[in-house]
Amino acid sequence: MRVRAGCLRAVQMLTLVAAFAGVALAQSEAAAKPVESAPATSAAADKPAAQNQERPKAEQGAPAVHSDSSYVIGTDDVLAINVWKEQEISRTVPVRSDGKISLPLVGELTAGGQTPLQLEQEIAKRLKDYISEPEVTVIVQDSKSRKINILGMVARPGSYLLTGSTTVLDAIAMAGGFKDFAKQKAIYVLRQGDNGSEQRLPFNYKDVIKGKNTEQNIRLQPRDTVVVP
Repeated sequence: MRVRAGCLRAVQMLTLVAAFAGVALAQSEAAAKPVESAPATSAAADKPAAQNQERPKAEQGAPAVHSDSSYVIGTDDVLAINVWKEQEISRTVPVRSDGKISLPLVGELTAGGQTPLQLEQEIAKRLKDYISEPEVTVIVQDSKSRKINILGMVARPGSYLLTGSTTVLDAIAMAGGFKDFAKQKAIYVLRQGDNGSEQRLPFNYKDVIKGKNTEQNIRLQPRDTVVVP
């Protein structure tokens, strides 16, 4: 009987030890398991997507972007005209050959010969009958009226924006200089006259760089074409 009682107590002790060991193991596993964090909340997350979007610069009071104040709009220029909060009026328009453009509510008006700022003021003036304090921005998107062409035996033939007092030498430099076998003494400039006529103005590069006949290094005009044979 004593043996049986001793065995029974031993079994009970082993059972208790195993139970304590199981609890300890469960606690250690729970401690090792990473805790999932709750989803972050913020005021921005609660706002509708439309409210989170950045307001346009015009609405933030940023100054309107203008083209060069000295730039004079010409025929074939492409103008981006924006009237704040009036998308039906805002649009991109080309300047027609008569120098005019057309806009809703504004009708036809002359853009050629004006600076972008002057045109903005004219459009805003006409819109005051329909819109309270209209805010107008005019940007020259493509300055086709102020371009020259450089063709023939140059490194980068093509159309270039005419800036400042560009001369024939300047144009050749813009085009990357001559290719091999270019006829540097036989260069010429084609210039369109007001009546549709065409002038051919010679330019001898060899002479000009030596200081001879420097009057040939003329200042280029819009739509001039420099030809390097």
